[in-house]
Amino acid sequence: MEFILGQLSELEDITYRSMMGEFIIYYRGKIVGGIYDDRLLVKAVKSAISYMPSAPYELPYEGAKEMLLVDEVDTTE
Repeated sequence: MEFILGQLSELEDITYRSMMGEFIIYYRGKIVGGIYDDRLLVKAVKSAISYMPSAPYELPYEGAKEMLLVDEVDTTE
């Protein structure tokens, strides 16, 4: 989580909450994604899909909606 927070440090108003062993990430008070089983997943909204059109969809946990996998976490872009 600390690494991802460092990567997102250029954005203002990033917060997170620990929930059942995972981390939910908020941007300006809205849920945008989270860390699930050591994977950074973001909500599959139009802006995220257009920015990452080839990102694979994955389930954060059983019964949840699919989210976009961010597999390039080594760059702040």
